[in-house]
Amino acid sequence: MIRRDLFVLARLRKHLLLQQKGRSISITGLLCLFLISFLSFPALSGAELEWKERKQLKLEASPIDVVQSDDGKWTFILSSGAVLVYAAAEDRVIQSIPVDAGFDRLSFSGKSNRLTLTSSSQNLVKIIQLDVVHRIDVSGLPFKGPKDAPVTIAVFSDYQ
Repeated sequence: MIRRDLFVLARLRKHLLLQQKGRSISITGLLCLFLISFLSFPALSGAELEWKERKQLKLEASPIDVVQSDDGKWTFILSSGAVLVYAAAEDRVIQSIPVDAGFDRLSFSGKSNRLTLTSSSQNLVKIIQLDVVHRIDVSGLPFKGPKDAPVTIAVFSDYQ
């Protein structure tokens, strides 16, 4: 970057010297000089970074690694022996997934909904598939078949 800038400055100086011999400095030359000087020095910006603390969680064990889903709905916190699942919508830890205490890194793939845990001390990789299950309360609603059936099909047919 510096070599390129020096080369451009040398060419600009040569151009300006040639222009000065004829006692006329072109507007293009002045604009080039201004542009080069502007790009050569780091810009001092008046921008500030604004931040706001959203939440602080008190955990029972110290966190080892943390990863967040791409949409920000979930935060996965790896601690010794568990992965805690914090749901932003509910503003609380909604689940604890038990894992071996030797895991020290955590990553999440939003495309496949997979958590990947690694242990450098035990040379292990564990992949956990996550599936979102929505519970629908059907108590008190009419149904057909046994109450303890493994599958319940809910039909919402009263829409007009």
